[in-house]
Amino acid sequence: MTDTLDRPASAALARITPRRTRVGLVAGGLGAYWPQFPDLLPQLRRSAERVSARLGGLSCEVVDVGFISDERDGAAAAERLRAADCDLIVGFLTTYMTASMLAPVAQRSGAPVLLINLQPSEAMDHATFDTGAWLAYCGACPLPEMANAFRRCGVEFRSVSGYLEDERAWARIERWVRAAGVRAALRHGRHGLLGHLYPGMMDVATDPTLVTAQFGGHVEILEIDDVRVRAEKATEAQTAARVDLARELFTLDASVVEEDLSWACRVSVALDRLVEDFGLDSLAYYHRGLDGETHERVGAGLILGASLLTARGIPACGEFELRTSLAMLVLDRLGAGGSFTEFQALNFRDNVVEMGHDGPAHLAISQGRPLLRGLDVLHGKRGWGVSVEFDVAHGPVTAFGLGQRADGTFTMIAAEGTVVPGPLLGIGNTTSRVDFGCDPGEWTDAWSASGVGHHWALGTGHRVGELTAVADLLGLELTVVAP
Repeated sequence: MTDTLDRPASAALARITPRRTRVGLVAGGLGAYWPQFPDLLPQLRRSAERVSARLGGLSCEVVDVGFISDERDGAAAAERLRAADCDLIVGFLTTYMTASMLAPVAQRSGAPVLLINLQPSEAMDHATFDTGAWLAYCGACPLPEMANAFRRCGVEFRSVSGYLEDERAWARIERWVRAAGVRAALRHGRHGLLGHLYPGMMDVATDPTLVTAQFGGHVEILEIDDVRVRAEKATEAQTAARVDLARELFTLDASVVEEDLSWACRVSVALDRLVEDFGLDSLAYYHRGLDGETHERVGAGLILGASLLTARGIPACGEFELRTSLAMLVLDRLGAGGSFTEFQALNFRDNVVEMGHDGPAHLAISQGRPLLRGLDVLHGKRGWGVSVEFDVAHGPVTAFGLGQRADGTFTMIAAEGTVVPGPLLGIGNTTSRVDFGCDPGEWTDAWSASGVGHHWALGTGHRVGELTAVADLLGLELTVVAP
């Protein structure tokens, strides 16, 4: 799947460099073969080197512990991989090997395991092959043995079979590497929760402890004063530079009041400092305030800065929507963007669902140059200021959200559709017209019945295949809505 986040919106809006996915690699075969077939081991080692190089080309850090030939080698490799704290373990079955060689690796690493069986080419040359040549194509032989043994040991696994230069197999391997990267982003993530719950939004309420329990990572509880104090310390030069950046990135509608733009840029500078000071990877916020006092103005001024953070790879969303900021993080790390979204209206004439949100947006996936619009009223919220208006890039998209069962277990919900052109509201909202290939009313009923909250993330590309892998590694149920 192609990333859509490679093009920076501006040199001054540099995307963060996330932690690289760490992939452990162990290749092996049965040592009893080496004295019998002297040419076999060198050939298998060359294949292992090729796999290591291809993995390294997937933007990950490869911890290659070399080639193992028996269960003692396997135990030594297991200890090295355990110490390396890998996000994914890849076991390369180059030929037959016993389960005892890889079982300790799977048991001790604490990381998901992917078994790969990549024979040297598409097919054997049956007329010329002897036993030694055949054994280089025998990686499929131990796969059921590994699967059986791993299940009996209580170890989950997944596998990819193909041949060394099989791009279909490598696409599947890359999917697992990406999924491991998402799991790692959640496991190592620091997620800001700023302010308080929007009153009455029962679906939005999320226990931070359950986030740590099921995903790992840390939820940092923040006060609106954490932003206020930093905004007060922002200099005129920093604010002016942020105003220049806003003018570079956005078209400014005539409704934008210069004072409001300057305030939003000052708050944006404060948000950047907040994220830096607390080491945040995502942020969900809401604050109500009262009668134009400073806290209300801070809460109303977060939209621009939150959009700029999101474009840099630090997803930020409003209404205290922790689960949606996490969903946005998942799509961002898959290269899909991920913009804060909810229902707006159904269009039965054009058979599309109109969805979006007032507030922060993922600028890297905008169809065109985004607009800043001045608003006297932020509907349902206190305050006034500037808001972002755009539609997600036309073409394939995926709606993705996190639900939660009565027992607290998180679930994943996704649907694939297409953003199509057409008339949009001009009220300072992100709005996209999404065709899900069916009656919009039927889709809306099915989506709502899935257990998703009333917010979710909208990202580019059809991502259900990748999200299926993410769900597998996280041990969560994925519901794909396709009525």
